[in-house]
Amino acid sequence: MLKRLRSVLVESFVGAIALGFVFAQAISNFAWVFVAPVTGYFTRREYPGIIEHTAAPRGFSLQDALPPLARACALLIVGYILLRWLYFKPLDEEGPEPAQGQMP
Repeated sequence: MLKRLRSVLVESFVGAIALGFVFAQAISNFAWVFVAPVTGYFTRREYPGIIEHTAAPRGFSLQDALPPLARACALLIVGYILLRWLYFKPLDEEGPEPAQGQMP
């Protein structure tokens, strides 16, 4: 059943489109690693009355970058697994067959 699913995904290009989407999301989340601390800083600076009752730090916090980093890593791993499963075939363990007319 997995072979049939694999062949359908490869032949209809749905697998390629899904892989592109997964890798695009991974790149987007990786970009958020750099944007999230800046966004958190400006949010805490803009709304100090709301934020002061929490335990959030005042300045730039690298903790804001951890969720998008974890999502980016997870998406890259899933994308790599799907890429290997869909498009890379396992190596032949027997080796190449001898040419016609030659003895093995």
